[in-house]
Amino acid sequence: MKAKDVMTAKVVTVSPDHSVRHAARIMLDHRISGMPVVDDNGRLAGIVSEGDFLRRSELGASAFPAGGARGYVKGHSWKVADLMTSDVIVADEETPIERIAALMQEHGIKRIPVMRGQRLVGVVSRADLLRVVVAAKLDDDTAAGDDAIRRSILTRLQEDAGVNGDAITLTVTDGLVYFSGAVSSQSERDAVRVVAEGVRGVKGVFDHLYLAHP
Repeated sequence: MKAKDVMTAKVVTVSPDHSVRHAARIMLDHRISGMPVVDDNGRLAGIVSEGDFLRRSELGASAFPAGGARGYVKGHSWKVADLMTSDVIVADEETPIERIAALMQEHGIKRIPVMRGQRLVGVVSRADLLRVVVAAKLDDDTAAGDDAIRRSILTRLQEDAGVNGDAITLTVTDGLVYFSGAVSSQSERDAVRVVAEGVRGVKGVFDHLYLAHP
C-alpha cells in the first residue's frame, strides 16, 4: 500500500502571509492539529501545527525565550511564515506506507505532505494510518486443519517473530492451541501468543509457558 492509497487528497491549507490567529481558527474549525502552508504559486512553504503555538506570547511565553531571537519571532510575529516549520519531511505518491510510518516515528511528526513534483496533492496523517489498521483483514492462506495450523505457527515463530521454538512444545486440537515449555523473556512469550492468534482457524490459545532463568 502506498501514500496515494491512504492520503487525504482534500487538504486544508493556509498561506504564509495569513495571520497566526487565522491559522489557529482554521485548525479549530476543521478539527485538525496541523496543516501545510502553501504560497501563492501553489508551492509547499512549510507546515504549521499545534506544537508551533505552544511558545506564543498569548499563552504567557517569556519575552526572552530559550530559542533566542528566533524563539522571540515565533512567539510574537503575527504571520504564519514566521511561526511555521519550514524544514518539512515530504513523500511522493509512490512512497510505501511502511516508509511513511517509519519517517513519522523517526522525526516525531504527525503528518507528511504528499507531493507530485513540486505540487502538493495530499497529506498522510497518523489518523490515515490508523484507518489502515482498522480496515486491515487477516491475511492468511493457511490450509484448514490442526497440522496446518501447527506448521504455520512454528514457521512464523522463527521467520516473523524471531523466536527460537526449540524449548517450546506446541499442540493443536480442534483449533485450540496449547503452548508449554520455556521462553527467554516476556516479550517472547507475548510474541508466541500473538503469532498463534494471527493464524486462521485458531479458536483459542492456552499459554503454559514459563520464563527460563539465565
